[in-house]
Amino acid sequence: MSFSAISKTILAGAVASLLGSAAMAADYTLSINTALATSDPLYKGLEAFQANVLDASDGRIEVKLFPNSQLGPDEDVLEQARAGAPVAVIVDGGRLAVFQKELGVLGAPFLASGYEGIRKVVTSDLFEEWVKKLHDSSGHQILSFNWWQGERHLLTNKEINVPADLNGIRMRTPGAPVWTGTIAAMGATPTPMPWGEVYSALSANVIDAAEAQLPAIVGAKLDEVIKYVTKTGHINLITGMVTSAMWFDSLPADLQTVLREEALKAGDIASYGTLKSFEGIEKQLKDEGVEVREVDVTPFKEATAKVYDDLGYGDLRDTLRAMAAE
Repeated sequence: MSFSAISKTILAGAVASLLGSAAMAADYTLSINTALATSDPLYKGLEAFQANVLDASDGRIEVKLFPNSQLGPDEDVLEQARAGAPVAVIVDGGRLAVFQKELGVLGAPFLASGYEGIRKVVTSDLFEEWVKKLHDSSGHQILSFNWWQGERHLLTNKEINVPADLNGIRMRTPGAPVWTGTIAAMGATPTPMPWGEVYSALSANVIDAAEAQLPAIVGAKLDEVIKYVTKTGHINLITGMVTSAMWFDSLPADLQTVLREEALKAGDIASYGTLKSFEGIEKQLKDEGVEVREVDVTPFKEATAKVYDDLGYGDLRDTLRAMAAE
């Protein structure tokens, strides 16, 4: 065979390979951003979602995962979604409250205890009404909101027993009003900043403290820069997978169903995995010299009770607490 013939054969093979790859490519791609590390139990749920969507859609939807906020802060990704980009983000209700006020109540203090109660709220008919309102008003589509990350606790370098101990402490928290209002009501000075900056801010004494759920503490290695975890459980962190309504509406109906059904299933995988991780994480923190403390949360509940009324959630508080307790 001549050199020319060999070259043509190689070229033909390369083209065939490329065409084969193209034929196997998914019809749609969804890129999911999360502030969490790959070690976080919730990330296992995202990996399950990635695999199960590919299978349930017969390869028509490919999901790509971006941990550690690789696509940018949550707020930026929400704006990309509003513009119609095929992106999604794992985000709390507080950040969505600027678009749909009712969703902010999900981050209100001491709303529900544990996963089972809050799950009843975010799978209810009432919540589905909020999903529709958000879709129509802001251009965001919630795929599911049962991505539970645990109850949030106080991370400090001084011992905390009552709200008065937080006076003068600059505490990092997300910037949504329900979060800053809760932290301020407990006595600290809320200091919003991206999660990825917390480690360096604590190291440099830019802030004095933070608040987070157990998996996030070790995921961000905050055990290296704090001395105490005080288990207040002041916010039961339920989050959701939120994408672009414009992009979602462009999908065939069967793929819309796939995304919502698989997001709910994967949220359960993530949430129950998170629950199972707590005992091991507490032991790890203690082994590394962090004091994990139980306190009477009654004073914290009393101090934060006004947050609901301050933000106009008084009526919802009673309705949702009753729903969660059923």
